[in-house]
Amino acid sequence: MYDVTLIPGDGVGPEIAEATRRCVESTGVKINWDVQECGIEVIEKVGKVPESVLTSIRKNKVALKAPITTPIGKGFRSVNVFLRQELGLYACVRPCKSYKGVRSYFSNTPVDLVVVRENTEDLYAGVEFQAGLPATKELIEVINRLATGKKIGTGLDTTGVSIKPMSYEGTRNIANYAFQYAVENGRKSVTSVCKANIMKFTDGLWYDESRAVAKAYNAKFEQPELAKDADPVLAGKVADGSHLHYMERLIDNMCMQLVQKPELYDVILLPNLYGDILSDLCAGLVGGLGVAPGANIGPDSAIFEATHGSAPKYKGQNKVNPVALILSAKLMLEHLGEKSAAERLEKAVAAVIEEGKDVTYDMKANRNDPTAVGTQQMADAICRKVQSL
Repeated sequence: MYDVTLIPGDGVGPEIAEATRRCVESTGVKINWDVQECGIEVIEKVGKVPESVLTSIRKNKVALKAPITTPIGKGFRSVNVFLRQELGLYACVRPCKSYKGVRSYFSNTPVDLVVVRENTEDLYAGVEFQAGLPATKELIEVINRLATGKKIGTGLDTTGVSIKPMSYEGTRNIANYAFQYAVENGRKSVTSVCKANIMKFTDGLWYDESRAVAKAYNAKFEQPELAKDADPVLAGKVADGSHLHYMERLIDNMCMQLVQKPELYDVILLPNLYGDILSDLCAGLVGGLGVAPGANIGPDSAIFEATHGSAPKYKGQNKVNPVALILSAKLMLEHLGEKSAAERLEKAVAAVIEEGKDVTYDMKANRNDPTAVGTQQMADAICRKVQSL
């Protein structure tokens, strides 16, 4: 019996959470679900994420979370970002895999990518200064006094500032995770992505450290001249990754590469902001956010969640596609060591999608197809398939 925190979220969250719970239980794995309410209504009432939510996750060490609405341009910051930073969930893992029957411009291309995104640093660290405040004016004056290169040239009272912190230790942690994941899952390559030609002291640091980690794993460098000293913290302490190819791409070029030839890439390692953007692009390659699962991993706990949002306009309609959260639960089962159950769940999802009968409207060739089923009915079909495998 595993103790798992279940956060139903808001919008369509409770519906897909219930569908996913039933699919997990159909595998035979015994779960004691610790349900914790943390939707937008609860947060607005309490004024923050309830402490009981954090206590539950810290105790159980594993959580399955449905989407939670984040106000745009106002209100509280993203609950997702808060939980990742509060719990030290430094690695965001988002597999993007083609399933037969999912409509996509890349249906004939074998896409099987894993985006590994740093979760706690970069612009998403949330260190911001609002335009017009005295502290912001003071900060700009200090920056312009200390800057040896380009300075902030816009008005002291009309400029907002975001700080982009990136550290060697943060980059080491996420790069180590990406290479370890690649070794453990039989992957062929790790591609490190940033914009070091422009941001030389932050993204440049990212490349310096990801190269050092690649060297520690004894990976094969696409550009041998980039191979320098191995990271001293990891050297001699990590698995042999000599079968892995290490590549580098600038973020803008990576976007083009993925649209042109996604089959050439495998594990993609990115800082926080680029990783958020590119994971949606990769989801688009395989049919959209409806089939895009996600995991957030830290040293002590992990949260598994769909990549998509809460879609409040569909709340209570039993209409939305539950696959992304179900595939996130598949990642959760793997994390728990229930690999056989995880494999059966994924096979069941793939089979139901390929049959194309018991699927939600968005997975039909015609979105107005009257044979489309609801969220719970698709979950029913997946449960039946799991039990037949």
